[in-house]
Amino acid sequence: MSGKQFASVADLEEKKTTFEQLEDGLYAYTAEGDPNSGVVVGDDSVMVIEAQATPILANTLIDHIRQVTDKPIRYVFLSHYHAVRVLGASAYGADYIISSQGTYDLVVERGQQDYESELGRFPRLFQGADSIPGLTWPNLTFDSAMTLWMGKRRVEMMHLGRGHTKGDAVVWLPNEKVLFSGDLVEYGATPYTGDAYLKDWPNTLQRVRDLGPSMLVPGRGEALKTPALCEAAIAGTQAFLTELYQAVVTARAAGADLDEAYKQAYAALTPRFGDWVIFEHCLPFDVTRAFDEAGEYPDPRIWTAERDQEMWHSLQDVVAKR
Repeated sequence: MSGKQFASVADLEEKKTTFEQLEDGLYAYTAEGDPNSGVVVGDDSVMVIEAQATPILANTLIDHIRQVTDKPIRYVFLSHYHAVRVLGASAYGADYIISSQGTYDLVVERGQQDYESELGRFPRLFQGADSIPGLTWPNLTFDSAMTLWMGKRRVEMMHLGRGHTKGDAVVWLPNEKVLFSGDLVEYGATPYTGDAYLKDWPNTLQRVRDLGPSMLVPGRGEALKTPALCEAAIAGTQAFLTELYQAVVTARAAGADLDEAYKQAYAALTPRFGDWVIFEHCLPFDVTRAFDEAGEYPDPRIWTAERDQEMWHSLQDVVAKR
């Protein structure tokens, strides 16, 4: 077995969090490559974008919110179904948990397996997991788009296409040109593609680009406060996805099995992307999904805690033996 510890098991150092105002009533909550959240303050209520992994972590965000407003947190928006983003939702006491219908369907199909899988991958982010009451169930969903008026503030929620998952959705403030992208866009952090549609994702990112954001809060990485930085994040995410998939398709077309495809993809991607956050964590999942999509699995297979460990250590051993 590889000497590397599984996924992010060895990542136990607490990260410095930043709660910063982007525009009046719009905030980014970031933490050195950990999952980001956003906050929208309307005339009479608050929306939290991404719930955090546990109620304990959510309470830290609530403390920040209470430093800037005492308005009730009425809405929690989930960009997708992954446990590390959603299982803290109960802490907010919100009236509405909002997601795309695709995200709701994925909670039904594989939410419990994802909970158990991510609990093993990210032990630091799931401290206080015993405070999680169970799966987070959206109670307000939309197919392609929904507009919410928080008083005079217009908030648009949109499913722009498949990408990180089949249900990804973004929050767009059209008047302020501020975008909360979820994991469709990363900045200095490795995209996780284990549940992705790699052929669709770059096209979905073009639709993100077409919105013309002036500021963008990515799934991981610092808040981006200029159009140039927004473009850098979108283009960087596209480049990783394109190079990953092309490397695996090329290897598979030459007759490579998954082990060989991983070796080739690792060698191809490391020089440009190897210093991105969670690169070593993500790449075995990423290459496995790319290999599947290039072959007989157009839709992502369900990850379980057991499948995680078996696949990850097998592919890490391949690189260790190079």
